[in-house]
Amino acid sequence: MIGLLTLESPMSLDLYRELRASLATGEPRVLATVADTRGSTPRKAGAQMLLRPDGTFSGTIGGGCGEAEVWQEAMETMADGQPRTVLVDLTEPVDGDDKICGGVMRVFVERIG
Repeated sequence: MIGLLTLESPMSLDLYRELRASLATGEPRVLATVADTRGSTPRKAGAQMLLRPDGTFSGTIGGGCGEAEVWQEAMETMADGQPRTVLVDLTEPVDGDDKICGGVMRVFVERIG
């Protein structure tokens, strides 16, 4: 088991396969895992997104501006190798966007490989 990665769904299995292949070739990936949530959020603890060095990714932690915020931090982790926890606050509108969910997620971001 890596982080909270499980083999319960096809998406998780695809992420696991890609991660295993990247480890074999030595190409890094960044794994973003929803660590915990409070209130209404698009995904719950355990949801994952795997980022490639070119910025493309597999999986989802919920989409929208929250996922974009985590993507930005994940690219920083890809560059510097430093794990981080990203607090995604979906309770307040930002720049006129309506954040429908109204909850908060903590997402752990780590480079693997």
